[in-house]
Amino acid sequence: MSRNCIDELIKLKNVRYHSFSKHLRDTFGSSVYKISIDANFTCPNRDGYKGRGGCLYCNEMGSGASHIKRNLSITEQILSGIEQIKKRRNAHKFIAYFQAFSNTYAPISHIKKLYDEALSINGVVGLSVGTRPDIITDEILDLLEEYSKKTYFWIEYGLQSIHDKTLKLINRCHNYKEFEDTFLETKKRKIKICVHVIIGLPGENRIDVLQTAEKLSELKPEGVKIHSLYISKGSPIESLYNKGEINLFEVNEYISIVADFLERLPKDTIIQRLIGEANRDELIAPKWILNKTRILGEINNELKRRGTYQGYLFYKLKKFFP
Repeated sequence: MSRNCIDELIKLKNVRYHSFSKHLRDTFGSSVYKISIDANFTCPNRDGYKGRGGCLYCNEMGSGASHIKRNLSITEQILSGIEQIKKRRNAHKFIAYFQAFSNTYAPISHIKKLYDEALSINGVVGLSVGTRPDIITDEILDLLEEYSKKTYFWIEYGLQSIHDKTLKLINRCHNYKEFEDTFLETKKRKIKICVHVIIGLPGENRIDVLQTAEKLSELKPEGVKIHSLYISKGSPIESLYNKGEINLFEVNEYISIVADFLERLPKDTIIQRLIGEANRDELIAPKWILNKTRILGEINNELKRRGTYQGYLFYKLKKFFP
């Protein structure tokens, strides 16, 4: 179950970015924990609608979702997650996170049934739904808008990069314009949007990554998740890594780039994640991502060392934005 960095962020003092944990405490008056769900959705780049094989970094269980007990019902998964958290924390409020694959890729009636089931469980105070931007229709937006009005709600769009050459290479099966069109239509509905990006994608350097940061600064999503590229067993990227065709960032380089990224985002953008979460048993490389608490602390320390913070460069860059 993903705790979305909440416990780790609480440990940091004088955090120099707009952390999700603080946002949740300010919103609900106490800590709120995310419970990841696998609702047996698939993806259009897996079932042949747009492609086959899924994204380059994703194995058959879904990116970062192999820890979920997918054989259980929605209710059983949430209750199991609540029980696990309560063993460690005095927790009473939870967000049901539909994480695995594309959680709007089904008939409206089925989607609504699953969302309603999650919200019916005592202690669940909101929903977060991960999906792809290229499968969002007006009908889906109508549904998401309905939930956004009646509960605490996030839609999470996987972008990963603004560069079409990268999106093609990693088999996203959509381009940047498709993402931006969906983003702007969603924004019109006043639905909170969290955008996922990955640092370290094949063929991308620091400049490419920071161009993605600057475009997000222009779009101003309510939230951003920054993931580090990692290699999981069974993912298509595994064979490329084993052949030496994939180079991963070293930990210090990653920390530096994340700090650069944060400096370019608006200060009110909520940072929901700063490093990818991997199943220890499935992770091939890099092993340093397993020490998440240390990495989060080092990112914050890097901003302190520079004397900067999230949004530090935003207004300096704003002159380039319309």
